[in-house]
Amino acid sequence: MTEEMPIEFWQGIEQFNSQDFYACHDTLEALWMESGEPNQRFYQGILQIAVALYHLSNQNWRGAVILLGEGINRLSYYQPSYAGIAVKDLVGQSAKLLNTLQQAGPEVVANFLPLFVGTEVAGLQLPYILKDQTTVDTSSNYLR
Repeated sequence: MTEEMPIEFWQGIEQFNSQDFYACHDTLEALWMESGEPNQRFYQGILQIAVALYHLSNQNWRGAVILLGEGINRLSYYQPSYAGIAVKDLVGQSAKLLNTLQQAGPEVVANFLPLFVGTEVAGLQLPYILKDQTTVDTSSNYLR
């Protein structure tokens, strides 16, 4: 995609990567409501994963599982990359977390809380949005 994304998008990505998932949702929701396709579905997919992680941080297993699935489904359309974002990586990280959560079940949702302080759980880390290394995007100083 050659269209430049608005600065608010990059702020939302920074919020996601800083684990400020509630703020990320608010930032991307404002963009989502004002945009048309194809960006609208893209924004919504990222914000759904952000809300899923917010739910997980509050031990809401059901909310985390439902929104991870919805976000993954929306973002799958944009693989391998879109808007300077390595979508395939985000989808893969999120799907791995979703599968692990589903296998573990709601009874042990608290076991996933160490993810929020950088500790691996069951070989997982929290999803992190990476820059697509195949494109040059000067507006994405927020990404690794």
